[in-house]
Amino acid sequence: MTDSPPPPATTLPRTLGPWMAGAIVVGTVIGSGVFKKAQNVSERVPEFGPALAVWVLGGLLALLGALALAEVAVMFPRAGGNYAFLKVGYGRFIAFLWGWVEFWIIRSASIAALATMFAEGLHDVLRQSLGEPEVFTFWQRQSLAAGTIAVLAAVNCLGARVGGGLQIVITSVKVGSILGIIALPWLVLAFVEAPPHPPRLSNLGAIWPADWRAFDLNKFGAALVGVLWAYHGWMNIGPVAEEVRNPQRNIPLALLGGVTLLIVIYLGANVSYYLVIPRDEMKEVRATAVSTEFAFRLLGPAGAIFGSGALMMSVFGSLNGNLLVGPRLLFAMARDRLAPESLARVTARTRTPVLATAVLAAWSAVIVAVGGALTVYRLPPLEMGTASLDLNVPAGKPLFDVVTDFAMFGAVTFETLVIAALFILRQRYPAESRALPYRCPGYPVVPALYVVIMACVLRNMFMSPDQRTEALVGVAFILVGAAVYAVVFARRA
Repeated sequence: MTDSPPPPATTLPRTLGPWMAGAIVVGTVIGSGVFKKAQNVSERVPEFGPALAVWVLGGLLALLGALALAEVAVMFPRAGGNYAFLKVGYGRFIAFLWGWVEFWIIRSASIAALATMFAEGLHDVLRQSLGEPEVFTFWQRQSLAAGTIAVLAAVNCLGARVGGGLQIVITSVKVGSILGIIALPWLVLAFVEAPPHPPRLSNLGAIWPADWRAFDLNKFGAALVGVLWAYHGWMNIGPVAEEVRNPQRNIPLALLGGVTLLIVIYLGANVSYYLVIPRDEMKEVRATAVSTEFAFRLLGPAGAIFGSGALMMSVFGSLNGNLLVGPRLLFAMARDRLAPESLARVTARTRTPVLATAVLAAWSAVIVAVGGALTVYRLPPLEMGTASLDLNVPAGKPLFDVVTDFAMFGAVTFETLVIAALFILRQRYPAESRALPYRCPGYPVVPALYVVIMACVLRNMFMSPDQRTEALVGVAFILVGAAVYAVVFARRA
C-alpha cells in the first residue's frame, strides 16, 4: 500500500497456523461467561424466548463484527490488533486511548476476573471432593489467583508456539466440557433412573411475553452487555496477527469458524440450563456458577464437581489466551514510542516480549488484590464539596459483574471504532482493498449494522441504572488518558 505505515523494524516470527489461530479465538472467548451469565440474563429477561434471543443477538453481533474485522486484519496483519487498526484508521491519538483503556482496565481486569474465577472453581472442586465447607481462606484463594497469572505468564514467555500449543489442548478440553453440558440432560434421561431434578420442557416457563408493551428494552440491553462479555475476545486474533502464517487465508478462517462454533455451543448450553433450572430459580443462583448448579441438580455432588471443573478449565484456557495476546499491545505501543521503549524488546531465543508480559501480569495481579480488598472492606465515601462519591461495590451487585461491565464499556466503545475503520480504509486504499483475497461480504450493510447496534448498546449503558456508574467512570478514565497523551506523547514522532 503506497501510503501505509512502513514495516516495523522489530517484528515477531510467524509461528501460528490455522488451528492455533482458531484456538486463540475460541479459547480466549470461552471463559466464564457461558457458565455464569445465564443468571444475569434471567434476572433481567423473564421469558425463555427473549432470553435466548439475547444470546442469539450477541452471537450475530460477533459474527457481523468478525466478517468486517477479518478484512481489516488481512489489510494490516500487525502486532497490537485493534491498536494497529485504530492507528491506521484514525491516527496515534485514538490508538493511544485504546491502548490506555485496554491495558489499565479491559485486558488486565479481564485477566484478574478470570484468575479469581479459576481459584474459586478449584476451591469448589476441592471442597466438594473433600466434603469440607472451606479448604482455602479468601486471601489464600486470591493468592492462588495471582500465582496462576504468574505461572501462565512464564509459560507464554517461552514463545508463541508454546503458548499456542497449550491453547489448542485447553480449548479442546473446554469445548468438550460444554458439549458435555449440552448432552447431559439427555444422557440423564436415558441412563439415570429417577434423577432428583429431571429436565422438563415445563421448566422453560413462558416462551414469549404475554404483553409486548410491557417488555423492558433497557433491561434487555443490560442483559445484552452481559452476553457481550461471554462473546468478548473474538477480536483476539488481531493482537497476534503478525505471528499468523499466511494471514490472508488463516485470519478469516479462524475468525469466522471460531465465532460460528461459539454461537452454536452457547445456544446449546443455555437451552440445557433452562431445561433443568426454572427461570425463577436461575436468577437466584448467585453463590455458585449456573453450570455447577445445573450439573448438581442432575447428578448430585459428582455433578457439582464436573460443573466446577468445567468452569475451572474453561477459565484457565481463557486466562492463558489473554496472557498470550495481551502483551502484544504493549509491544506495539512501545515500538511506536507510545509506551516505554523497553516493552518492545524481544528475547533472542524465544522471540517473545518478556518484559511486556511481566508488566501485564503484575498489574493484573494488583487488580486481583484490590478487587479482593473491595469485597472484604468498605471504604468511606469520598467527599467532594457538597457531594460524595461512593467507591464501594454497589450493594447486591457481584464484583464479577462490576468488573465485566467496566471492561465492556471501553471494549464496546473502541471495538466499534475498529469496525467503522473499514469504511475509512476502503476509501483510503481502494486499489489495494480490491486486490485483497478476502473482502467483507455484504459491505457496507454488515459493518454499518454492527456499528449502529453497538451504538445503541452504549447508549443503553448510560440509560441503565445498573451500568450508568461504570459508563461514566469509563468516560472519565478515557479523558484521563487524553490528558496523559497531550502531556507526555503528543510531540513524540
